[in-house]
Amino acid sequence: MNITKTKIPDILIIKPKKIFDKRGFFQENWNSRIFKKKTGQKINFVQENYSYSKKGVIRGLHYQLPKPQGKLVSVLKGKILDVAVDLRKSSKTYGKFITIKLSEKKMEYLWVPSGFAHGFEVLSDSAVVCYKVTDYYNPKFQHCIKWNDKTLKIKWKIEKSKPIISKKDNQGKIFRETLKFL
Repeated sequence: MNITKTKIPDILIIKPKKIFDKRGFFQENWNSRIFKKKTGQKINFVQENYSYSKKGVIRGLHYQLPKPQGKLVSVLKGKILDVAVDLRKSSKTYGKFITIKLSEKKMEYLWVPSGFAHGFEVLSDSAVVCYKVTDYYNPKFQHCIKWNDKTLKIKWKIEKSKPIISKKDNQGKIFRETLKFL
């Protein structure tokens, strides 16, 4: 497992080790001991979720408060533009975000710790995304930042007039009005 920091150091790119032979390959996707040894963090996943989306879909930017979730995000099919926004007021990167392309071909994972809003845009014809999370989903604690927030200015890849957005996500708040982490 190779772990690389992003421009927001708490968000990590994880490249699993692959073993190839004549049958194909074997990949160890997650190993808690190796992650703890390399980062000092002990993570306990309690739920695993999958989403299927077609091209042009934007999901998010979601977070839970209270009961925040850390997320290990991977793409099983297709390609996405993944986005994580720092909502921790005490952080040097508060209000900043990262974007990274994740795909089934790259087979990388993105570790997004609690304290971040998360979302993605589907770049391929369709995508299946897996999220392992550190706390259970609770709709009472779910919050959403508008995908096209003028303060954040996220550069999505699709035309701003044509994304496919859920009713719930269209009702997201602007960044200045959202609840933040300390």
